[in-house]
Amino acid sequence: MIRRPVAVVTAIVLFVEGLGIAGLQWFLGTVVDRQKMSLAGLDPDAMSVSTKAGGVLFGLYFVFCGVVALLVALRNRPAAGLGKILLISVAVVHGLLGAVTVGLVGWGAFAFMMVVLGLVLLTLMTYDRQDGVADAVPGGSGGAGGRGTGGPERAAPAVPPASSAS
Repeated sequence: MIRRPVAVVTAIVLFVEGLGIAGLQWFLGTVVDRQKMSLAGLDPDAMSVSTKAGGVLFGLYFVFCGVVALLVALRNRPAAGLGKILLISVAVVHGLLGAVTVGLVGWGAFAFMMVVLGLVLLTLMTYDRQDGVADAVPGGSGGAGGRGTGGPERAAPAVPPASSAS
């Protein structure tokens, strides 16, 4: 089946993306620190430290989402609880980042964000339905008639007795 490899690729991409985001933010924080840049009178040291801290936290978020995707692949079961919430939130983040990057960075970054969004959604949706689980049919085992009769059982309609009011 394709769902395990998709979950593994999703995990790898999220790991690389987490490290890339943390590295980029660390670099930007270092640039701000070395040039003593200021924005509207803000302290350059505070800007540098907050940029680095935000990058590390955002990178850890992506890495943690990658761990969830890797656990999904290893266990061959869908994510549940906090793991599912994390995967849904990282899908939303990639949708929003894709919308922002198309204007700021270009179509290549947008395409990358949409590929990652697609991988996360495939990871979520391919594990949505379990193999071997029949569709829910009330009162039956999921077969055609529900009781192994080979067809739907038809009960005679209840007809009220005709009243003879003459």
